[in-house]
Amino acid sequence: MPQTTEKSQNLTINIGEINRLEIMRDTDYGYFLEAKDGNEVLLPNVYIMEDEMPMASLIDVFVYTDSEDRPVATTKMPYAKLGEYGFFTVVDYKQYGAFVNWGLPKDLFVPLSQQKEHFTVGKKYLLRVCLDEQTGRLYATQKIGKYFNRDMKGLHKNRALDAIVLAKTPLGYKVVADNQYEGMLFTNEIFENTRIGDRKKVYVKNVRKDFKLDLSLQPIGKKAKIGEAEGIIIQLLKEGEGILPFTYKSDAEDIKETFGISKKNFKCTLTELIERKQIQLTDDSIILL
Repeated sequence: MPQTTEKSQNLTINIGEINRLEIMRDTDYGYFLEAKDGNEVLLPNVYIMEDEMPMASLIDVFVYTDSEDRPVATTKMPYAKLGEYGFFTVVDYKQYGAFVNWGLPKDLFVPLSQQKEHFTVGKKYLLRVCLDEQTGRLYATQKIGKYFNRDMKGLHKNRALDAIVLAKTPLGYKVVADNQYEGMLFTNEIFENTRIGDRKKVYVKNVRKDFKLDLSLQPIGKKAKIGEAEGIIIQLLKEGEGILPFTYKSDAEDIKETFGISKKNFKCTLTELIERKQIQLTDDSIILL
């Protein structure tokens, strides 16, 4: 874990987040790290690399609570932090709730009251990481509707967002974009394998009056789509030693599987690349020039 000085030390210790803290004390149990307000948290010995963690240096750690609800630091990062969404596997189930693997030694608790259905051990669920303000404990919830942001300021057509696929519907896939917006990817515009839990780069297609987003996996507009498709085709040509067995007449499903784009977009992109003399088309293949 390298030391870093680009950002300043945390003012306070924030549970569920990455904290930049100063190494203050070496004890039998590990290093005690300090925020500017003087509060400390233990980084256990198992995470300490002395050569990369000299005293008084600043390091980035994730802070959560241990089995006794005491704040503890780790250099390991969870699958999702506070306020983020993840696709977590259930590892244990009790009458009062479930426990899911979120990448840390202590599993994340999902209270019974936060489940929309009966959880099954071994199955994955899309959950949001939350903080109980009264106890300081992190927990996960399946009831995510109340967390969606209805303030659409700053969102515009073609803005790129990071999204996680939430559920499959008759229209396509519901997603959570930028950990705050509810959106939809429509089946007839999806040209790559998509599953619940997948993380995708998406583009705003339309900001709806019901505070939801219509999204696309490709940039909006002919020029934008062609520009992205060009990069894909050229890269695959380079990886294929300058030749690929595709033409204008290639099957739409084969194009979708290989390039992740529609046949219409594929044909338009080939034409652009031919006109710029970047590729040559034969009867049965594309050749990189």
